[in-house]
Amino acid sequence: MKDIARDLGVSLMTVSKALRSHSDISEETRQRVLKRMRKLNYQPDWIARSMVTGRTYLVGLVLPDLMHSFFAEVAMGVSRKLQPLGYQVMIANTEEDPDIEKRDLEVLTARRVDGLIIASAQRHRDLAVFRALKRAGTPYVLVDRTIAGVEANFVGIKDQDVGHIATEHLIAQGATRIAHIRGPAVSTGRGRLRGYRRALACAGMTVRPDYIVSAQWGDRGGYEAMRELLERDPPPDAVFAYNDPVAAGAIRAVLEAGLRVPQDIAVIGAGNILYSDQLRVPLSTVDQSSSLMGERAAELLIECIEARKPPAPKKILIPPKLVVRDSSRLAMRVAPSAA
Repeated sequence: MKDIARDLGVSLMTVSKALRSHSDISEETRQRVLKRMRKLNYQPDWIARSMVTGRTYLVGLVLPDLMHSFFAEVAMGVSRKLQPLGYQVMIANTEEDPDIEKRDLEVLTARRVDGLIIASAQRHRDLAVFRALKRAGTPYVLVDRTIAGVEANFVGIKDQDVGHIATEHLIAQGATRIAHIRGPAVSTGRGRLRGYRRALACAGMTVRPDYIVSAQWGDRGGYEAMRELLERDPPPDAVFAYNDPVAAGAIRAVLEAGLRVPQDIAVIGAGNILYSDQLRVPLSTVDQSSSLMGERAAELLIECIEARKPPAPKKILIPPKLVVRDSSRLAMRVAPSAA
């Protein structure tokens, strides 16, 4: 670091801050330092740095389902921000199990991570795990999901808006029997259900309890829930699915039943995951900017780690965006004229 500082005519502190992307350092100076670092093949001594700063340069990322590309993209956003700062990201996959999550958080805290980013699977207001984090003094940021009764840093989206936007879109397409395949009993599932109900109420439409069914996580859950909805009398003419994997499963069930999407049943999901536009029927969805969500969570966590005293919790909300594809297009609901 001394050689880099001497060669560039800057202070050692400037080089140190540039390597950490500190806000005091301009982007031009940071790039000059990084360029010189590459030329000298400089590798920071993180062990020595840890001894000086008292940090481990480890961050825990706790996610409910790494097979779901939404959370994989969140992880990519987190890593993209933290790795250039010298942090190693330790990922825990909780499989939507609150007990596994509690165990993983205990392990990560014992490893003395500098901070945590958590998409929590906790339900039923079990706050013990978060009280333990507060006692340990470990900074953390909740991502995608809030926890009732926990005042914490949060980066995500307003899930009621996701449900409202998706359902309002189906109403605008002319659908009159709109069902909802709801998700798990976490904040995202509850919020999207509220948004669905609110959109129907705003349109003067009745909420039919038998049109609301629960799905297990993933496309298999969506498939089974959609088969259940197809037995209703009459069946729905549109479905808002909790997320894109659930929507993909719902589309498979509709097609297997000999029906068409969207001509017979329109489908929309949420998340805009990687393969949504590559399905047999390209999927309409509500984009949640998952990678950006991860980046913002990482930035907020670094603020907390570097603060001299714990700052007041912040909430960063990313606006949802409607993405319309073939699975819900109005024009495709019109039957073709006879030849």
